[in-house]
Amino acid sequence: MTGFRQLRGPVIVLVLTLALGTAGYMVIEGWSFMDALFMTVITVTTVGYNEVRPLSLPGRVFTIVLIFVGVGGVLYTLGALFTWLLSINWSEQRRRRKMDAELAGLTNHFIVCGYGRVGRRVAQVFRRERSPVVVVDADQTLAAAAEADGFPVVCGDAASDQVLTQARVDRARGLVTVTGSDANNVYIVLSARVLRPDLLIVARADADDAIEKLRRAGASQVLSLYHIAGQRLAMIALRPAAVEFVETVLHTGREQLMLEEVTIVPGSRLAEMSLGVLREQSAGVVIVALYSGGQLIPLPRGEHVLGPGDKLVLLGRREELQQIEALS
Repeated sequence: MTGFRQLRGPVIVLVLTLALGTAGYMVIEGWSFMDALFMTVITVTTVGYNEVRPLSLPGRVFTIVLIFVGVGGVLYTLGALFTWLLSINWSEQRRRRKMDAELAGLTNHFIVCGYGRVGRRVAQVFRRERSPVVVVDADQTLAAAAEADGFPVVCGDAASDQVLTQARVDRARGLVTVTGSDANNVYIVLSARVLRPDLLIVARADADDAIEKLRRAGASQVLSLYHIAGQRLAMIALRPAAVEFVETVLHTGREQLMLEEVTIVPGSRLAEMSLGVLREQSAGVVIVALYSGGQLIPLPRGEHVLGPGDKLVLLGRREELQQIEALS
């Protein structure tokens, strides 16, 4: 838009020149509109054609004036046009169009706000899990780094409704905000919650008092990196074998075992099936937990009958879990 505004003045000069020239020949020589316009164009562009008709003395004087004024106007317009064309970064325009097309096609994706050390890791995990992701960061250097890593990027303040809309928050599966500022994370959560009341929002907190603020702002889950790091260090010291097992399970793609969450949807073949029957049909899968009616049930009993909205947390090999996912 800035480039078009720069051309507005030269284009107005050119249009006025053509209009005045055409009107002058029509008034002075009594020519038709097309004859007058043709004469004006060949005069101001100096192409050297013969006159449309023989000119009277007033017509010749008008032509001389038109040459001095019109040729200057044309050169001014062409100069501005060439300057505008040379100022355009065509490779950047192609890259931006490609990025816009990629963003327009996103659905059921995750939005990662902040591409620092934590955000980069979050985006990489989503990629490993084959979940589409778009990165939002106001820092142009970090945004360029995310783009270099192959992620769709929106460069801007994630607390802005316009930026979140550009990141397709209306069709997103969830949002993770991990900027280095608790205040920024609070604003981002507020903006995202207003735009999508049903959106899953996970937020990072550094200060202890920020945890409750983020929850009040609308975050679905709030994680304190310092608490997590401290707890993990203590567990490694106390129960190294157990921690190693959990790490093996969570590092999907590197080991055979993995954790998976399966949601029972209406019409699913798992609906109305008891957990006992499911265990019999998939002996290699462990039902770790069940979310039902807003409650978490660890190691649920076999008599529970699954219904729409229930969520299963399963442990097993990838191929076995994929068979159960196909039933849901």
